[in-house]
Amino acid sequence: MLSNLLTLSIGAILIENFVLVQFMGICPFLGVSKKVETATGMGLAVVFVMACASGLTYFVNLLLNLLGIAYMRTIAFILVIAVLVQFVEMFLKKSIPALYNSLGIYLPLITTNCAVLGVALLNVTKKLGFIESLVYGATAGLGFTLAIILLAGVRERLESSNIPDFLKGMPITLITAGLLSVAFMGFSGLSF
Repeated sequence: MLSNLLTLSIGAILIENFVLVQFMGICPFLGVSKKVETATGMGLAVVFVMACASGLTYFVNLLLNLLGIAYMRTIAFILVIAVLVQFVEMFLKKSIPALYNSLGIYLPLITTNCAVLGVALLNVTKKLGFIESLVYGATAGLGFTLAIILLAGVRERLESSNIPDFLKGMPITLITAGLLSVAFMGFSGLSF
C-alpha cells in the first residue's frame, strides 16, 4: 500500500505533472508566476483545493453512482470545486489580504482550472480509493506548485537579464515554460 502511494505521488509530481506534462492549468501557471512569493501562495491554494476536491468528489461520485446519475459527475465536481475555491478566497481575503490582492483574478479562476477538475476526474477514471484519491490530489497540487515556483524563479532572474526586446515578457516566458516541460518529459522513463 505504501509503495503504491509513493508511486502515485512520484507520478503526480514528476512523471505526469499536470502543468508541464499534461498541460492542464496553464492560465494560472503563466499568469501568477512573475514572483516566487505569489506563485507559492497560488500553489498552496491549488494543493488545498485539489486535495479537498479529491476527497469530497470521491464521496460525491459514490453518491452519484448509487443514485444512478453518474452522468452528472462533471457538473457535481465543478460545484464542489467552486465551493472550495470560495472558502479559500474568503480565508485569504480575511487572513492574508496581501496574497489575496496579488493573486487577483487568478484565485477565483481556480474554479475553472482544468487541472483541479482533471485530478477529480482522473481519480474516478483510475478507480482510486479514498486515501489514494487524497494522495493523488495533494501530490498533483504539489506538482503544480513545483512547476509554478520553478517558472517564477526563472522569470525573476530573467527580469535582470540582458534579453532582446522582442523576447521580453510573454515570449521568453513561453520559451522557458517549454524548456521546463521538455525537462519534465525526461521523467517519463522513470519507473520503480
